[in-house]
Amino acid sequence: MSDGVRGEVIRVLLADDEHLIRGALAALLSMENDLQVVAEAASGPEARAMARAHEPDVAVLDLQMPGADGVAVATSLRAEVPGCRSMIVTSHGRPGHLKRALEAGVRGFVPKTVSAQRLAEIIRTVHAGNRYVDPELAADAISAGESPLSVREAEVLECAEDGAPVAEIAERASLSPGTVRNYLSSATAKLGAENRHAAARLARERGWL
Repeated sequence: MSDGVRGEVIRVLLADDEHLIRGALAALLSMENDLQVVAEAASGPEARAMARAHEPDVAVLDLQMPGADGVAVATSLRAEVPGCRSMIVTSHGRPGHLKRALEAGVRGFVPKTVSAQRLAEIIRTVHAGNRYVDPELAADAISAGESPLSVREAEVLECAEDGAPVAEIAERASLSPGTVRNYLSSATAKLGAENRHAAARLARERGWL
């Protein structure tokens, strides 16, 4: 048995909206004597439901999933399934995402390029109460620095991502159109972007949305 003499089996939830990746990962992890994949999910809400139903020891969450991202799910699980430790597996290792994940109590943050064997080791590390952050992702987070955007600027800029007009953004954010324009203008200037759409794209790339 990979994890020693106690014979303890670590119960794992896998959440990833890419079925092929999730299925392959489940098969590979199941080859480890001390790991048992007890549930799989393809969306954020499904991951929360499966975690409540199965109470896994470790939840391995894809960062980007329909319904709620991995960090939002991890935040929910802290309250709903306190015995479950969460880790994020991502192909989008943006610095802001790492910061959000750590603030949400996520214990592991690793790229999808990690091997199944290494992932199994990290699951054991997280289950033991330790933290693992991929060194390259950590270095990127340090070099990118803090987001220059205020909470409100980020919120309004996120609403502008899909090309929504100012009036619609104002309604969604419960602000006046003039205030929305001010926030968008300020955010665009801080990011040195040519317009709000470019600003939103830049902020998303850096993990600040």
